[in-house]
Amino acid sequence: MAGKRTFEIAFVGLKPGIHEINYVVDDKFFAEKGSPDFTNCQANIKLQLDKKSGFMLLKFEIGGKADSTCDRCGNALTVDIWDEFNMLVKLVENPEEMNDQEEDPDVFYISRTESHIDVANWIYEFVLLSFPIQKICPDDENGNSTCNKEVLEKLKAMEAGGEEHNANQIWKGLEQFKKVKKVKK
Repeated sequence: MAGKRTFEIAFVGLKPGIHEINYVVDDKFFAEKGSPDFTNCQANIKLQLDKKSGFMLLKFEIGGKADSTCDRCGNALTVDIWDEFNMLVKLVENPEEMNDQEEDPDVFYISRTESHIDVANWIYEFVLLSFPIQKICPDDENGNSTCNKEVLEKLKAMEAGGEEHNANQIWKGLEQFKKVKKVKK
């Protein structure tokens, strides 16, 4: 990241119409914003800014790769990140009040007197939302899981033991009610 102003767009000088801006963000960008659960991130952001009279339409196209860990076995893996997001930025007299009242997260208000818009927070948020919900080792060409076999076996053993333990706990509580009912007779 070149600097803080890298993600500020001076929209006042832009002619009405579509303008394309490209960004590349890496681990340094995310380290400044917070500690992510991935490394070696290389995200490419293609931003289309469609300037209109009184508002702007922003379309973010996110793509790239990052190293993470498998949610199931903990193996290291590289995940693809990809998604598209749209934002509507409106120029108004009272942006704070309008932003407080707005329920749609894809609409944002700025003051008519503003000349720049900072897209860094949106890029950060949209890249994080572009990761798959569940990160799991891919299957091999035969359709078999490439997850760590030892970890999968331990998970199965723990799951079987946990079910047995849970079943006993459920019935243990019911025995108290059975004994109480016999006493009343």
